Amino acid sequence: MEKMIILGGGESGVGTAILAKQKGYEVFVSDKGIIKSEYKKKLEEHQIEFESGEHTIEKILNADLVMKSPGIPDKVPLVVQLLEKGIPVMSEIEFAAKYTDATLIGITGSNGKTTTTMLLHHILKKAGFNTGMAGNIGDSFALQVATKNFDSYVLELSSFQLDGIKDFKPHIAIITNITPDHLDRYEYKFENYIASKFLITKNQTENDYLIYDADNKEITTWLETNTTRAQLVPFSLEEEVDFGAQIVENKIQTKLNKEVLKMDISKLAIKGKHNTKNAMASSLAAQMMRARKQVIKESLEDFEGAEHRLEKVLKINGVQYINDSKATNVNATFYALECMEAPTVWIVGGVDKGNDYLDLMPLVREKVKAIICLGVDNSKIIHAFDDVVDLLVETSSADEAVKIAYKLASKGENVLLSPACASFDLFESYEDRGRQFKNAVRHL
Repeated sequence: MEKMIILGGGESGVGTAILAKQKGYEVFVSDKGIIKSEYKKKLEEHQIEFESGEHTIEKILNADLVMKSPGIPDKVPLVVQLLEKGIPVMSEIEFAAKYTDATLIGITGSNGKTTTTMLLHHILKKAGFNTGMAGNIGDSFALQVATKNFDSYVLELSSFQLDGIKDFKPHIAIITNITPDHLDRYEYKFENYIASKFLITKNQTENDYLIYDADNKEITTWLETNTTRAQLVPFSLEEEVDFGAQIVENKIQTKLNKEVLKMDISKLAIKGKHNTKNAMASSLAAQMMRARKQVIKESLEDFEGAEHRLEKVLKINGVQYINDSKATNVNATFYALECMEAPTVWIVGGVDKGNDYLDLMPLVREKVKAIICLGVDNSKIIHAFDDVVDLLVETSSADEAVKIAYKLASKGENVLLSPACASFDLFESYEDRGRQFKNAVRHL
């Protein structure tokens, strides 16, 4: 019996452990941090051995195969040791894909991948497909392969999940966009991050499809200088395309051979240029899966959007409070500010991932009346915007930030939480940050 060691006792680790045991591996889960009680319970239910708060190095180095959590970098000494010893180290996505014949749709990008994943899953479900949603969202892909029987999967894939790809091959791959993000993980080299994103198409063949944003310079430059065997399917707000999606007379128009779909942008449930692109990508993939055009249109009109992404919380005294906690990089916040049609009190800050705030300057000058910093170290934000807005305040909790915003915002204005940073200085996750913000707003 092959020994499989799983590094990390979170969602992907526990899902992989359950699938591996089902497939006949001797499984051991090791987490240097503390495994949450919900995951411990799952491991105990499946009689899977684990350790929490430590790594037993000798046991780990005796593995036949190792799956590491996407949050563990390749350069961690233990991972380096494993690779030097010739022990294969793979990702959950790679491992789980070996045990399903389902059609795989992989979605990556710096921004928009969660919305695109949820929107495409919504369309396919509404069209009657037996389809699962996994990856960087919901229950792990491995757990669903172990316990469900889906005919297709829509997978949201972060660059960290793609880093472990060797044989994984989605039939349809979508790259929503590429902008600087997670550069601290990629030696502060943008080209390394770009290369990671394009691993999604590494194993695709001429029978597969790569849907991509043709307006994104990083994507088009990579495609000019590198090769993929997949059929290229562009979408664009700016250019005409013969095969793909474009804008014609304020309508999305998708063209796949003789199949043409038209949809009024004004009828989209989710607003903003970035969401128009998310709708284009989702529509193209849905058409490739043979979803009916009428169902696609209806789904684009009634989709409710992702939590923590431009989520309208409440309107209090004429002020709209908006939770965009999922905006963990500058580009995501750019989209959020671009959507603001009234003066905005902007709550920003957290763990900086190598941010350059220069791109935000025109929007901040035009739309932001005050900035509330929400982070442990706000020096970079203060340096960038101190001369741009009249009022800049530092806070250390969601509750404090919301109370100050309440005093600063006037009727007809917005309070926008769009941090442009990771959340781990003051919060457990961007979800925790968003929920604390929403709770604070509800208690005003």
